[in-house]
Amino acid sequence: MRQGGGVDPVDAHFTGAVAALGDGAGHDLPPGLPAQRLLDLFDVQAGSRHLDLAARELRARGEGFYTIGSAGHEGNAAVAAALRPTDPALLHYRSGAFYLERARQVPEVDGRRVDGLRDVLLGLVAAADDPISGGRHKVFGRHELAVVPQTSTIASHLPRALGVAFAIGRARKLGLTTAWPEDAVAVCSFGDASANHSTATGAINAAIQVAYRGLPLPLLLVCEDNGLGISVPTPDGWIAHAYGSRPGLDYLTADGSDPAEALAVARTAADRARRLRRPVFLHLRTVRLMAHAGTDLETAYRRPADIAADLARDPLLGTARLLVASGTCTPAQVLARYEAAREQVARRAREAVTAPRLASAAEVVAPLRRETPDEVERTAARTAAATVRDGEPLTLAQAINGALRGVLAAHPGALVFGEDVAVKGGVYGVTRGLRRAAGPTRVFDTLLDEQTILGLALGAGLSGLLPIPEIQYLAYLHNAEDQIRGEAATLQFFSDGRYRNPLVVRVAGYGYQKGFGGHFHNDNAVGVLRDVPGLVIASPARPDDAAAMLRTCVAAAETDGAVCVFLEPIALYHTRDLHDDGDEGWLAPDGGGHVPLGRARTHGDGTDLTIVTWANGLRMSLRVAARLAADGIGARVVDLRWLAPLPVADVLREARATGRVLVVDETRRTGGVSEGVLAALVDAGYEGRIARVAAVDSVIPLGDAARLVLVSEDDIASAARKLVASGP
Repeated sequence: MRQGGGVDPVDAHFTGAVAALGDGAGHDLPPGLPAQRLLDLFDVQAGSRHLDLAARELRARGEGFYTIGSAGHEGNAAVAAALRPTDPALLHYRSGAFYLERARQVPEVDGRRVDGLRDVLLGLVAAADDPISGGRHKVFGRHELAVVPQTSTIASHLPRALGVAFAIGRARKLGLTTAWPEDAVAVCSFGDASANHSTATGAINAAIQVAYRGLPLPLLLVCEDNGLGISVPTPDGWIAHAYGSRPGLDYLTADGSDPAEALAVARTAADRARRLRRPVFLHLRTVRLMAHAGTDLETAYRRPADIAADLARDPLLGTARLLVASGTCTPAQVLARYEAAREQVARRAREAVTAPRLASAAEVVAPLRRETPDEVERTAARTAAATVRDGEPLTLAQAINGALRGVLAAHPGALVFGEDVAVKGGVYGVTRGLRRAAGPTRVFDTLLDEQTILGLALGAGLSGLLPIPEIQYLAYLHNAEDQIRGEAATLQFFSDGRYRNPLVVRVAGYGYQKGFGGHFHNDNAVGVLRDVPGLVIASPARPDDAAAMLRTCVAAAETDGAVCVFLEPIALYHTRDLHDDGDEGWLAPDGGGHVPLGRARTHGDGTDLTIVTWANGLRMSLRVAARLAADGIGARVVDLRWLAPLPVADVLREARATGRVLVVDETRRTGGVSEGVLAALVDAGYEGRIARVAAVDSVIPLGDAARLVLVSEDDIASAARKLVASGP
């Protein structure tokens, strides 16, 4: 193979070093490593090496699109060999040999041969036949191999791996089955640089705490330490120093260049995690060969002596030496197997470049949201039937509480968890009594870490449970939003719908909370959610809508694998009145049923003005509409209810009914929801008059100063009168 016009130095070094080996002395192979097992490991490692070489040639010809390889990490084949093919695996991008070994363990699915080499090559060329992503990205994954596709480069998949391990034990306690066997081990691999990321340290800390509490957590953490983060060296001994003596974390280390040692230690690590049901940290010492990626000039930041030292520790060379020393193969036979792997890869690469590609935007986005509205309605109806209702008018908090009770009763796999949700019943009492009703196994408190909360949810959903985590305040979501953006919302996309993580994240948010808080308890920033493809964002204001919409989200999660964020306006949790003190106009009974995704609700039938809003804006706008009516101005108020997908057709219909639209946006003027509403109206051809009022582009301050930046009823009334007075 060629690189930059010459023979690839890694390829050349390996073939030269093997050719120089003397005849073997027939030394015994280590116990537990028969000759055939060693040959299989070598074939897998050689296949992975040639995939890396082929990736660079494909890229040089403009036929491939990914060159971050596994060269130097081929020792991770031993980790796969130590596990079962039913153990869920969440792998980082240098796991080529692991994937090929797992494919070797499952040679056939439904009468068809599993070809790991072909799988990877189809991913490299972005072919639509790629068995996991369908041409959307190059990831290691296959549903039949229990390999979950990950795109993480900064360990953002560790919280999900924690969640998978947790779900295995929790489902067993609940008497439920998951996608994995009861005695499965979740394995997660990552690099030494990623081990320093807050996501990794948080996930590992959470794993230790879960185990400390005596809860089962069969998690095998594999840190593949090559000593580099692209060009930044990891200090010698750092991983051992950081993780080698953590109480509650079993630490083992192995040389990834020595197949016998790597396999023996990996077997011990897997056995401990499986038998003891607790987290194990396997520190696999590796090297990085062929630079970080095809565009990376390694000699610009590494000394020749360091590169040469890594070549001497080539894991393929380590396996070759053992094959020769044991008399299993001669050097010529080793090279013959190596060249046979080269030809296998080359042949499959020639086939891969002719495979079909995704041909339309519709094909690309197809997995983002599977929609079966009739099935969602049936599932929501089943949940509604389990909700105890007596027609009593409810507050928003009471309606959500009742709907959650119904969900827990109707869905045995539903879990409600978060900070303070169980014993206390939530900061605002929204989950009060749920723990007593459903039990502490299904309603429980977590440690105070939003990444862990969401990671638990992602792993539980992936495993077949129905997680409903709570993020205590919207402002707390921002430190963990990548778990939604980069992990939850991309899983179906990067697995072509073969994997999913159904999820309903309840988030208390928005402004207008009086006497408490400032920014962290009055946050109106939702822009980070609105641009996440495929994400469902529900934002109810009224109690009856809240119960119905929560059931819809749960049903969409269960039937379609939807990822839903349920934004709850804190200021309306316990509101009872609408216009006057004591009128109890904001109370409403839970009438059952559901609200279809993307459908708005209109209040009133005024013909002078259409006010479009949601959440706190709905109550303010209804109050303003009454004031306008006293002045002879008839307004109808449209409650969006869904911020994604936006109810464009409903809004357009109501806008055309009056010819004047005022959008009342309690989020910020820049990046707020009103931008999307106005753009949707324009795109749909609306030709009437448009105006908006929105919160100031500011963080919400403490105390009465908050009123200076939030939308007020006077702001709404003034803008409405101005719009009506401006003519047709």
